[in-house]
Amino acid sequence: MKTWKKALLSTAILGTAAVALTACGSSKSSDGGSKAKTDGKTVRLYVDTEQKKAYDEIVANFEKENKDVKVEVKANNSGASNAKTDIAKDPAKYGDVFQVPHDQLGDMAEKGYINEIAPKYADASKAENSELAFNAVNYKGKTYALPYEEQSQFIYYDKTKLTADDVKSWDTLTSKGVLGTNFAVPYNVYPIFFSAGTTLYGENGEKLGDMSVDSDKGVNAMKWFAEQKNNKGVMNTDNTLNQLKSGKVSAIIDGPWSSTSVKEVLGDKMAVAPYPTINIGGEEKQMQAFLGIKSIAVNAKAPDQAGAQKLAAYLTSEAAQLVLFKDQGLVPTNTKAQENADVQASDLTKTVITMAQPGYSTLMPKLAQMSIFWDKATPLINGAYTGQIKEADYKAQLGTFAKDINK
Repeated sequence: MKTWKKALLSTAILGTAAVALTACGSSKSSDGGSKAKTDGKTVRLYVDTEQKKAYDEIVANFEKENKDVKVEVKANNSGASNAKTDIAKDPAKYGDVFQVPHDQLGDMAEKGYINEIAPKYADASKAENSELAFNAVNYKGKTYALPYEEQSQFIYYDKTKLTADDVKSWDTLTSKGVLGTNFAVPYNVYPIFFSAGTTLYGENGEKLGDMSVDSDKGVNAMKWFAEQKNNKGVMNTDNTLNQLKSGKVSAIIDGPWSSTSVKEVLGDKMAVAPYPTINIGGEEKQMQAFLGIKSIAVNAKAPDQAGAQKLAAYLTSEAAQLVLFKDQGLVPTNTKAQENADVQASDLTKTVITMAQPGYSTLMPKLAQMSIFWDKATPLINGAYTGQIKEADYKAQLGTFAKDINK
């Protein structure tokens, strides 16, 4: 979730034909069939700086198999997390093919910055990637990018202080150890509302006005936040790593982007696990996280639309995802790549794959209103946790919150 935190090589899927698409920003796709050819222009690929070396390798293989497409790999110093902001400055000057977090796709599609993915590539991606990963790159029934990485938080813990069984339940975890998190960061804790049974912008996160947070289920989530204030096994902190290093906490909520830092603190004592179950509203429920999917999109202003589409498909193929896993530790979305022996040998990667399943996580909504959501969710949750919002006011505050984030 490094990407969301900042904001917040099988070729089976490749046909020999390219795709002919309009570049006018109409967000429509067409498959030109076997007669379609790329026009010989260089396709500019924007990738995060630290991943450029891995992409150089992937692109070299792509160019060997696709002599008609020339690719220039460019390090995007601004990062994928700023794709929506950066492309808006001048779409024609931005990358023809670029990385983007899935939650930015809806706004980019609405503004015509990206083209719909050609059906043959979209259909192949649906067949080859996890269910939530493919759902993430769809908006209003159309596919606007191709997935390649799953990002979710999970539990890191000190296995000399807690056992694998201890961390399966929130009650057991926080009675035998101390968990550190930050209740002022809604990315960490808002999904408790999902565990309680509420929705955010509908079942698919795309329908403005469709939510059930201002309900008894939402009140149950607020009560759960309030209960944690007096839970001696929970520490509210803005620096979980320091608390882990000092030994004041034995477990933290974080993601794969922090694995190196946590390993430096715990060494061989480091262990990982999916989120535990929690007791909410008198029932034992699976604690959920937000799921983020990194994807590859095609700029609607790219001169060579066919070449750009072909490249996007290649960059998200099984083998390309395995290169990114081995070089960068990125968790693949491709289901065959997830079964790879090296991937299965990584407890951390397997944990993220588990967390990316329905029931363990909910996709980050793609609506532009999410920028308002983050601002409004922080005082709501923190207010319940600190007691600044009283139980008698929960329903009213939830109603105000729902109204504010639906504008």
